[in-house]
Formats: sequence, C-alpha cells, structure tokens
Amino acid sequence: MQDILEQLEKKRAAARLGGGQKRIDAQHAKGKLTARERIEVLLDEGTFEEWDMFVEHRCTDFGMADQKIPGDGVVTGYGMINGRLVFVYSQDFTVYGGALSETHAEKICKVMDQAMKVGAPVIGLNDSGGARIQEGVASLGGYAEVFQRNVMASGVVPQISMIMGPSAGGAVYSPALTDFIFMVKDTSYMFVTGPEVVKTVTHEEVTAEELGGALTHTTKSGVADMAFENDVEALLMLRRLFNYLPLNNKEKAPVRKSGDPTDRMDLSLDTLVPENPNKAYDMKELIVKTVDDGDFFELQPDYAKNILIGFARIDGQTVGIVANQPLVLAGCLDIKSSIKAARFVRFCDAFNIPVLTFVDVPGFMPGTSQEYGGIIKHGAKLLYAYAECTVPKITVITRKAYGGAYDVMASKHLRGDVNFSWPNAEIAVMGAKGAVEIIFREDKGDPAKLAAKEAEYKDRFANPFVAGARGFIDDVIQPHETRKRIARSLVMLKDKKIDNPWRKHGNIPL
Repeated sequence: MQDILEQLEKKRAAARLGGGQKRIDAQHAKGKLTARERIEVLLDEGTFEEWDMFVEHRCTDFGMADQKIPGDGVVTGYGMINGRLVFVYSQDFTVYGGALSETHAEKICKVMDQAMKVGAPVIGLNDSGGARIQEGVASLGGYAEVFQRNVMASGVVPQISMIMGPSAGGAVYSPALTDFIFMVKDTSYMFVTGPEVVKTVTHEEVTAEELGGALTHTTKSGVADMAFENDVEALLMLRRLFNYLPLNNKEKAPVRKSGDPTDRMDLSLDTLVPENPNKAYDMKELIVKTVDDGDFFELQPDYAKNILIGFARIDGQTVGIVANQPLVLAGCLDIKSSIKAARFVRFCDAFNIPVLTFVDVPGFMPGTSQEYGGIIKHGAKLLYAYAECTVPKITVITRKAYGGAYDVMASKHLRGDVNFSWPNAEIAVMGAKGAVEIIFREDKGDPAKLAAKEAEYKDRFANPFVAGARGFIDDVIQPHETRKRIARSLVMLKDKKIDNPWRKHGNIPL
C-alpha cells in the first residue's frame, strides 16, 4: 500500500509541475500566472476538485511516445465562486504550449458534459498555441467535440471564456461560441490566422498585438467584452460578473440585497436632460443613479459606445441594462450597436434576467457605409431580440424616440411590459424640423411659415401624451422617481409568464 501511495504522490507532483520549473518561470517572466495559480485566484479557497489529473496523450508519432506529462496540458474540475458551483478548465501553456490534443479535448468535454447534467456554468481559461500538430486530425476532431458542446450548452448554462495567452486557429471558435469573452492586455491575443500567414497571403505587415490583441478585440472587432491589465484583475472581475448570473436557464439570478432603499429619490435627474434637444448628456449618469449602490457592471465599454449594455441590481435583483448613449453619435443605432445590444438582450432572455431599457434615440444611422454594410438586417437583429424576449421588460424614454428606432427599443408594440416616459420626451416619426420640411415642402421659400409650422408640430408631437393617449406609454413619470417606479414594476413582474409559439428555433436575420 505504501508503494502505491508514494507512486500516487509522485504522479500528483509531476502533474502539478506541468512542463517543469523552467517553463513555469518563463510563464511568470511574461507576467502570466500558471494554469493552477489562475484557478486558485478564480475559485473560493480550498473548493477546487480536480478531475483527470493522470490523463496522458495517446500519440506515438514524432517521438511523442517518450514525452508524456500527466494532465496533458489542461487542468479541469469544479469548485465554488462565492459559494456557488462552477466548472472550470484551465489550459497549461507550460505543457506543449497548451496545444490541444485528443485527450486534452476529452478532459474539457467531460467537465462540460457534467456541467450540463447538474446545471452549472462553465468557465474556460484559454492559453493555447492551438491544435497539437503531431496528432493531426485527431486534435481537430477534439476541437469539434468541444464546439458541439458549446452549442448544446448555449442558453442552458452560462459559458464564459477568459483569453489569458494565445488563442489561434481553431482555438478561437470555442470562445466565440460562449456568452462572454474577457482578455488580458499585452499577454493575450486571438486570431484565425497569425501574422506570418497574413504576411504570406495578403502581404500585410502586422504584429500579433495589432492583429488580435485585447485592445483590437475590445475596440475594433467587438469579439471580446472587456480587457484587463493582468491575470489577477481579470480573474477577480470574472468573479464579479459571475455574481450577477444564474447557474442555469431554470433558475433566477441570485438576489443580493443592499441597504439602498428602493424608494430613494434623486432630484438631480430632473435636470439631467438639457433644455436644448441637440445637446448631449451622459446616459451612464442616469444608470448609476438608478441602480443599487451606483454599481453598474458595463460590458463592451470601448466598442459601439453609442449604446450601453451591462448588469446591475435593483432591490437586489439582477437586471440587464440597455441604453442609448447621447454622448456618442447622438445615441443613433448603427450596425455595431444593434449587434452588441441584440446579443446581450438574447443572453438576458435565455437566463431569466429582466431587461431594463433607457431610450434616447434619434433613429438609425444614415449613410452609404451603413446601408452597404447591411444596417437593415443588422438593425433587425435587435428588433428580433426584443420581440422574441419573454422576460420582464421595462422601458424608460428619457428624451427622443424617433422613427423605427422607437419601435425597436423595447416599445409597447414589442411586448414591453411597462413603458414609462419622462415629461419632456418626444415620440414621433422624426424631429419637428425634418417632418415639417417634408409635409410642407411647397413652403420651402417661406422660412417664417416653416418656423410657425415647426412650432405647431412640436406642440402636437414633441411630448409623450399622444403615445400616452393610445396606451403606448403606461405612465409619464418624474425623472427623480425613476428608481422607485422601476423597482415597483419589477416586483409586479416577478412571476410573469409568457410563451412563444412552439418551434424548433426562429430564423434570426444573421
């Protein structure tokens, strides 16, 4: 028995050492934690239960039979984040550069299968050079097995990817299929083909950081949600995000009560919107002053800034927030912002998180680049997401809601449950000046007459009462009571039930 125990400890020690001390030191020299250190930071202390520590690859080609390391380059298992169950896999760059083999993939698939059985989220800490070349098609098959599980788990359990090193080739598609992607600045990158291939094929000179670094994907491509300074900050923020999410699609998000009273009034909101309708203001100020403790976890803060998305709490309950941002492009909806918000709304709907929408939208962005880029179809994604969504939907129109963008932003017509408006809101097909120039185009040569008609149009439509008269707005509320009215609406809606017609799935305009 003693021999077996000693053998066990030796195997465990070999697995813990990964690719060896030299490679661990090299990992630290790059400012990166090892696979196991990352798990220690992410999970509650002492809760990690490791699986498949002794798994080794089965490859015999290219001298691989003599190069076997227990664990085969990925640490898998489960543990707790703030006392709630989560499954984790963490790729070990010190072992074959974290390259994915057939057995490496089997380990990941095992924890994903178990997560689906018990209804718990999956977090992947990615740090891999891609497929293990020595294994050929076996490693590619391993990727596809993981992809299939990503798709099956989508909308069933939350899936979060943390890119903490390279993620290249087939390795990028598993994160792309998950709900959220975080990256670490300067040490992580994602791309389908690397700089060398790009140079060979297109003759473009580009660095790995420019091609697929954290700043590229959080500002230009929108592939990643957030970028952090280092591994520790990224993992701690991941713990914070996890607190907003339910474990699976049959549960509600955890309630975290705060001392912030739901009937708290904020009189400064009465002067938030400027008198001049063309002057911008910061919609984030409204969000921060409305939610519990001013705590707003914004996602994709550096991409498509004309729309804000993120999680917050009201009376302890998680809500997903979507808001037009008048500071950027006047809050217009364009291709990028429509896709950004649509994906977020669909996540909230899949996981029983109420959607709170703050509206100040002058319309869709005009221009040839938008039309040629397919704004019609991309704008329809947001429309589809809101229309399909069955969780509680509360909408507050703060200033402008013009044209088709009024319809799209969680209007009453798209089954909005509670639709509020501030007293100065304008709900119309378009702004008064543009409308008058079309309706009274024969008076174009008479500026005085046009000005009078514009004033008349403003009196008639530049208020929420026409929509209120038709029941499209449930109530016109004082800005300072926004928090109280939203909180009461959430209580009323907590047992809301509504079903869409049975179907295999809809055909969202992709």
